[in-house]
Amino acid sequence: MNKAALLILLLISTTLFAQKTCEYSTNVKDSLGTYKVTKESIMYEKKFAGNSSYIFYSLALTDGTPTLNLQLIRKSKDFMKANCFDKNSKLFLQLNNGKIVTLLHIDQENCGSLLRDNEGFDNRVLSGIFMFLKGSIEDLKSSPVNLMRIKYLTDIEDYVVPKEIKSEMNNEVYHPETYFIDSLHCVEK
Repeated sequence: MNKAALLILLLISTTLFAQKTCEYSTNVKDSLGTYKVTKESIMYEKKFAGNSSYIFYSLALTDGTPTLNLQLIRKSKDFMKANCFDKNSKLFLQLNNGKIVTLLHIDQENCGSLLRDNEGFDNRVLSGIFMFLKGSIEDLKSSPVNLMRIKYLTDIEDYVVPKEIKSEMNNEVYHPETYFIDSLHCVEK
């Protein structure tokens, strides 16, 4: 009886604490160093009145240094203001346990690009790379994220982070709230 109970307990704990497998879009190791980037995940999606907004995350590991790649895509036929990243830009993540984790943008100014598609929509694409501060990875692995604040060069925007998104773009299901809990192990040494 004790062996059966121990076996059941072992199976349950293995299932509960198993890490998700890592999917990389890039995984290069050569004489110059190593570079890994996880597959992009949708963190935010909004479609309303012909306008669309998407925020994608991916994690990168460059020669042992983990970073967060953020890509913001907006699609509209109306005027869209340009937001820019600079050396003072930050990404704030509020966790369910009350902590706030801050990530710093690299020292590179970027205002993105504006592209017009065949349907007459303007598409504004902005990408940024954010660095983790000491201790922030451990905090992000310990609690889900419920709010994201992006500080641009001249503006601040807040986004509520949902538990689950079924993307209208590709019909896949994403779990933004636990993204870091599920994925940070992919870029640790």
